[in-house]
Amino acid sequence: MNRHLSRTLAMQIVYEWDFIGKKNLDEIKNRSYEIFARDLDNEYADKIIDGVTKNVDTLDKKIIEVAPDWPIEQVANINKAILRVSIFELENFADIPPKVIINEAVELAKSFGGSNSFKFVNGVLGTIYRKSNRFEKDEEINQINEKPIAEIKE
Repeated sequence: MNRHLSRTLAMQIVYEWDFIGKKNLDEIKNRSYEIFARDLDNEYADKIIDGVTKNVDTLDKKIIEVAPDWPIEQVANINKAILRVSIFELENFADIPPKVIINEAVELAKSFGGSNSFKFVNGVLGTIYRKSNRFEKDEEINQINEKPIAEIKE
């Protein structure tokens, strides 16, 4: 099973669900799962999708807390989807190193977001990670962007 594909598909499903007004989640999942059935880790993707969709307001509050200069309505929908999925993973998948989650999110932002999306995503997730109980001072995260989030233009 391919976790990268599962994470990518989970992000795309969350994005579509949010984009169409938070409706038809099962329909979106079923259609997407059919396409990638052979390589998908359904259990992993389901946990992410269900967790994000049930906790979207809490996840958005975390984004707002660390990026107060970016009203959530002004954050690009794709960046919100990437951040929601990644924050959920950081908080619920202790078996995945935070560095892996953040690097995967940065790669998704590079692939699907705007030219500066990866900087914004990296900054938000790095800050959330440093404030979390998973943070280990000696562990280095490959910080792509050292600027404060407020200085990053989407």
